Amino acid sequence: MLTELLDTDFRPLDLKALDLYLSTVAQVRPHQLTLATPCPDWTLHGLLRHQVSQDEGFAAAARGDGARLRNWRNGDLGTDPVAAAKASADLVTAAFAEAALDQEFILPEIRDGGGFPASLAISFHFVDLVVHAWDVAATIRVPWEPSEELITASLKVAAIVPADDRGPGTSFDKPVPTPAGATPEDRLLTLLGRTP
Repeated sequence: MLTELLDTDFRPLDLKALDLYLSTVAQVRPHQLTLATPCPDWTLHGLLRHQVSQDEGFAAAARGDGARLRNWRNGDLGTDPVAAAKASADLVTAAFAEAALDQEFILPEIRDGGGFPASLAISFHFVDLVVHAWDVAATIRVPWEPSEELITASLKVAAIVPADDRGPGTSFDKPVPTPAGATPEDRLLTLLGRTP
């Protein structure tokens, strides 16, 4: 599985995941920002800010400046969270487009700040978007309708996410039991600590 991920250019899939995420965020209304989300300890405002911060951090990593934690912690929603989400999506998309797939991304929030091949690092950003789109959709009670292509690829990435470094304040929680006959969408969510 890891070899397959390393050999995959996730940038086209990341663009599709951004579309899924941004189309969900576009439905958020100001009064909903204080709602609790499926992510422990995060309101909807906190979750959206987290994703803006992640976009900025991954963009910095793609440009060779991922080691500084401040690049991953300064996301600002300002007065328009939807515009902030779109701006950070544009930033990370441009940075990924300029990156070489054989370069190393430094990701300080994963594995004690170790380096990852760009293809694998981009896959982490990709799966984050797909699942956080569900988090937003579940919070504001709108449909989450990822394509089969997004789910198939996300399941492959989710399969390599370590289960021992998850919990409150992180993107993913401990895996939860997957019910018999679960859909691929539900299998993805339970693998990454969600209860569909």
